[in-house]
Amino acid sequence: MTQSFYSHIREAWKDPDDGKLAELQWQRQQDWRDQGAIERIDRPTRLDRARSLGYKAKQGVVVARVSVRKGSARKKRFKAGRRSKRQGVTRITRRKDIQRVAEERCARKYPNLRVLNSYWVGEDGRQKWHEVILVDPEHPAIQNDDDLNWICDDTHENRALRGLTSAGQRNRGLRSKGKGTEHTRPSVSSGQSRGK
Repeated sequence: MTQSFYSHIREAWKDPDDGKLAELQWQRQQDWRDQGAIERIDRPTRLDRARSLGYKAKQGVVVARVSVRKGSARKKRFKAGRRSKRQGVTRITRRKDIQRVAEERCARKYPNLRVLNSYWVGEDGRQKWHEVILVDPEHPAIQNDDDLNWICDDTHENRALRGLTSAGQRNRGLRSKGKGTEHTRPSVSSGQSRGK
């Protein structure tokens, strides 16, 4: 049975450090490093992934590439009053993952658009790049689209900042149910932050 065009792309992205894609990524990242932190792009880098997450090549749908620096929290060293072990400088990580931070920054950059979803496109030693799919809820093409018009409802305003996207729900611990997840619903903060 013949493979579809999208399945060939999916196969290549299973191991982006191997084959022709690795060389292509190496060239791309040199250009990406010179660009801004949030860059609007004409078309998705991973078309198969974008389509599976709801992207359509139509008016009202925008894709932006966002870079976020990697690593744990940058904390200042205390001047006095603690021994070295209790300084609390290294190995302190943020509770939000980098993909969620990327979505939130993109949502603030484009306040008239709503974040539909996002996906990973690359990383180097210093930063990670994600592509964020944004939708214009006021655009007639979106309002008349049966697959996308749910996002036009007012309940989805600032959905990235409220952790309602797929990456946001995963980061809040809402992917699993039952035993061991008693403190994640209705929210992590309502469970005295014991859910994570």
